[in-house]
Amino acid sequence: MTENQILIIFGASGDLTARKLIPGLFNLCKRGYLPEKFAILGVSRTDYTDEAYRKKVVYDNQHLGDQSSKEDLDIFARLVHYQPSDTKDADDYKTLKARISEINSAEDDNCIFYLSTPPSLYEVIGAHLAGVGLNNEENGWKRLIIEKPFGYDLGSALDLNKKLLDCFNEQQIYRIDHYLGKETVQNVMVARFANSIFEPLWNRNYIQRVEITAAESVGVEKRGGYYDGSGALRDMVQNHLLQLLSMVAMEPPVKVDAHSIRNEKLKLFQSLRPMTPEDIRSNVVRGQYGAASYKGEQLLGYREEEGVDQSSRTETYAALKFYIDNWRWADVPFYIRTGKRMPTRVSEVVIHFKDNHIQLFNQERIDNSHNVLVFRIQPNEGVLLKFGLKIPGSGFNVQTVNMDFLYNDLTDKYVPEAYERLILDCMRGDATLYARGDSVEAAWKFIDPILEAWKSDPSIPLYGYPSGTWGPEQSDSLIEKGDWRNPCKNLTDDGIYCEL
Repeated sequence: MTENQILIIFGASGDLTARKLIPGLFNLCKRGYLPEKFAILGVSRTDYTDEAYRKKVVYDNQHLGDQSSKEDLDIFARLVHYQPSDTKDADDYKTLKARISEINSAEDDNCIFYLSTPPSLYEVIGAHLAGVGLNNEENGWKRLIIEKPFGYDLGSALDLNKKLLDCFNEQQIYRIDHYLGKETVQNVMVARFANSIFEPLWNRNYIQRVEITAAESVGVEKRGGYYDGSGALRDMVQNHLLQLLSMVAMEPPVKVDAHSIRNEKLKLFQSLRPMTPEDIRSNVVRGQYGAASYKGEQLLGYREEEGVDQSSRTETYAALKFYIDNWRWADVPFYIRTGKRMPTRVSEVVIHFKDNHIQLFNQERIDNSHNVLVFRIQPNEGVLLKFGLKIPGSGFNVQTVNMDFLYNDLTDKYVPEAYERLILDCMRGDATLYARGDSVEAAWKFIDPILEAWKSDPSIPLYGYPSGTWGPEQSDSLIEKGDWRNPCKNLTDDGIYCEL
């Protein structure tokens, strides 16, 4: 059951609010998931009235879809309110508190504060909310949602956590990572722990290696100024991909609840083998996309993008080989790669099982003789299992066949968007798919030495790669047995995947 509450969005005039938050809340409204007494209060510096803001984010919002009826829009619009405010001005929070009390007609003063703002404002907003008692739970719970990045490095992450915990307790803080809201990410855990055909094999005895790929076909677009101070390692690996890794590699939780699952994630991050300077040189590859002609279009190089320093050494591609030092995963290599301006947009987890110790049958016609399990995160979310079967005819020639499942096949089931799912979880007080502070710090502890080495040692190469390719060729040498899986080997001209 979802309790009566009010959701206050800081940064209410921004892109994330219009593109993800309002559409997610609109879908929850249409499908009857919102409580009986619910309100949305947008907060930003722009001087909107309630009516003007409703027009902007509801009636004129192209992200709500063409199929929305006027009746649905009207019902949702009545929930939306607006309060102009300077988030740095402490006095404005007194006005905000009064407005919340005016709108919130529920007996319990339950509030979610969603910080859709630059990270530099997190501690400012948190302190000002606490300053007027909007962190106080005597008359109802208070929850604070913050977006990544959760710090710029280990030191800043520790500092951010400390300052937030001066104002709110850990149970009130929800660090959102939209990757964890995707159905297939959650299905990784279910596939592991709900099926006896997988869990007994999910260890060093049967798995040869694990790959995680998150490729983007676009460049930095209009985000060059921000991205040049971030890079692929901070933007994707430290948060999205390490969180995804935790779902793949953690131990079984004692219960399916937030506390137990997040405990196991923390143990996993603490088991990551620290990288030595030699490891960083040999097992980490960074790259930066260059100009190229791809599919008839001339694409700019990274240093030619708007807002990017012409001598920038910021990586747009990162690939890592690393190990997890625990009983389950001892000596199993894990590989992560992510990059921009790659051939297609795709994210997936690939489990490569070990070959049989004796090959009885003719394997000459098999590209990959071992079994592979693929969890496709995006696009075409689904699961694929590759295994060998006999080719019809005489003899025992074997070929690889696919057994797959796509969420698109569930035509009678609604698959919620990631933000929609995660916002509803916070409304219900379920933090399972949100990052906990100690796990964020542990992830930064693993990533920090790599960032420090890149910063302090100019001899560590930054490789170029042409736009429209799978990154620097040097990353191919990271995998000792086999190659990176090519996710678009069977991509058709219209961009539809023939198989996962």
